[in-house]
Order: sequence, then structure tokens, then C-alpha cells
Amino acid sequence: MPLPHVLLSAAVSLDGCLDDTGPERLLLSSPADFDRVDEVRASVDAILVGAGTIRADNPRLLVNSAERRAARVADGRAEYPLKVTVSGSGELDPAARFWHTGGDKVLLTTDDGARRARALGIGADVVSLGPDLDWHAALEYLHDRRGVRRLMVEGGGTVHTQLLQQELADELQLVLAPLLVGDPAAPRLFGPGAYQGGRLRLVETRRIEDVVLMRYLPTAPGSGDRVAAADRHWLALACELAERCPPSDTAFSVGAVVVAADGSELARGYSREGGDPVVHAEEAALAKVDPEDPRLARATVYSSLEPCARRASRPAPCARLILDAGVRRVVTAWREPDTFVAGADGSGVLTAAGAAVVVLAEYAQRAKAPNRHLEG
Repeated sequence: MPLPHVLLSAAVSLDGCLDDTGPERLLLSSPADFDRVDEVRASVDAILVGAGTIRADNPRLLVNSAERRAARVADGRAEYPLKVTVSGSGELDPAARFWHTGGDKVLLTTDDGARRARALGIGADVVSLGPDLDWHAALEYLHDRRGVRRLMVEGGGTVHTQLLQQELADELQLVLAPLLVGDPAAPRLFGPGAYQGGRLRLVETRRIEDVVLMRYLPTAPGSGDRVAAADRHWLALACELAERCPPSDTAFSVGAVVVAADGSELARGYSREGGDPVVHAEEAALAKVDPEDPRLARATVYSSLEPCARRASRPAPCARLILDAGVRRVVTAWREPDTFVAGADGSGVLTAAGAAVVVLAEYAQRAKAPNRHLEG
């Protein structure tokens, strides 16, 4: 199921603390960065914090700029983003400012937590996710039932940790403040546990007064049928590559990327690349990888269109090229229509040989865009 784009936002000290242990909240961001956060809030559909953040900080989570709120309304959106919190127990203070400021609010909780929250008179839509909290179910609910496409998560550390460990975070915006807390009891951004391997990709750094903003994207693919946030990033890149294809009336425009299990890009390619009128995207990408590279066995091929099962221009279709390369995982956006080949079923060829095929249909329109001239 499609999920929202999940953006984790946090500010930390040089020694990785979110706060100190004093009675007042430690202000880590600068005034200019608070304004940047306000701008990000105005851009999203919903803002989420954990119950612990509500108890500890009593936040309002508003878009403070009247101009930004007016722009949201002019765009046909609510004045304020939806405010969301998650609590297993449902035991929250009904007088907290979170419930009494801004626009609509949602409390995502358990069956038991929903009964407690309703008894307390919590001023929000109280939604039970079942006997236990499930982040995937929470994100599906926000996407499908509340129309959330971009979700900003502002803490706390437990929430950030869980979303990263479950490979549900699409982006991390981290602000580093020139402070040292030094207290072993101070809350930290990320807790211990098993995280997905691979290096995050640094896509932006920005100095904002005396703090530094760093924006990271995950890179390591999922495994088997399990979808990780990085799978969406790589498939989006494949769709971008498809837009580079020289136009053709007799072949699809497709982009492909080959990615190792640790998130390293091995190669990329697109249809008709390099002036070859019949080369396919997967074929172009795989030709750039050493066939003896041991990383291929655990790599993922991202293709904007399902790899072909039959072709007239070359002896081996792309599904066979992928299997012969040793790759056993493919992520695609769009199943091949019958435009040129009747009954095309590259996915069937791949799965029959033991490969996992994941279709992220939410990217289908992007994959189809360079091929609109072939419709009808």
C-alpha cells in the first residue's frame, strides 16, 4: 500500500542530545532555523509527535506565519496541517496545548488506549489500530483515510528510532547545534537496536546562523517482498532516467538503476542510451557492471517498467539478463502493457526463477509520463 513521505525532523547537540535534564526545554535551534521549521510545517499535510513529547514539552505544533497559513488556504488546503500523536496507553492530559490549538487532531492508539482516551475526553479523533501499535498501519491510515502525502515527524527520540529501524523514514533533516550537554541521562535522538545497513546519502548541508542543517536520504534497499523507504527513492530515480530517453514510436522509454544491498549504486541506464536504438534500460545498466561483481547476488534492479520477457531486437530479454546476472530482486512501477508484445509477463519469468518482484504502483504515473505518446 502507498505510504506518506515520512520526514524526520530534529535538532541535537554536538553530543547527540535532544534536550538536557533541566526543568526548561533546551533550545537547540536558532531563530532563523525555527523559521525554517515553520516553513517545512507549512509544506506538509500532517505533523506527528509521540505521546512522550506532548507530556514533556507541551507543544502547540503550529504554523506560526500568517502568510504561510494564508498560502495554504489559497492552495485549497486547511490553514494548519493535521496534528497527529501516537500513544499505546491513551493516557494523555486533555488540557495539553496540543489539543486546543491549530486545526484537526488525531490520536492513533490501541483498543485499550482508545477507551482510556475517550474516557479522558481527549479533544481529537481517537483511532484504534488494534490490540498493538503498528507503524505501518498508522501510516497506511494517514495516507488512505486522511489524505496525508507528506508527514513531518518532530519526535521524540523513540518515535524517530522506531521509524528508522522499521525502514519507514524517507528523509532525515538534522540540525546540529554548537552545544554539549554531557549528561548521560539526557534524551538522545536515536536509541540502541538493529538499524538497516548502508550509509545514508547526504543531499544538503546549510549553515543557518550558528547551526548546521543536514538532510539525509536512506539508500539501502529492502529485501525480498519487504519494501524499505530507499526503494521509493531509487525507483523515483529510475523514473527520472526514463525521461532522458530519446523518443520512439516503437519502444517504451524506461529507466533502470542497479543498487547493492548496502545502498551503493552499481550502475544506471535508460532506453536507447548512447545512440543505440534498441538497447533497453536494464540492459544498458547491467552492461556497466562487472559480471563477476559479488554484490550482484544481493542487488536490486529498479526499473520504471516491468523488465521485458520477450523482445525481437536482441536474443535475451531483460528478465533473462537480470537472472543471468545473478540478481534476484526487482522493483518496478508499471507492468508492461500489450502495446508491442501480447501477454508480456516479465514478472512471471522472474518469479518462476525465484526472484522477488515488487510493484510500487504509486509511481506508475511517473513511469508512464514519457510514454504518453504511445497510448491509444
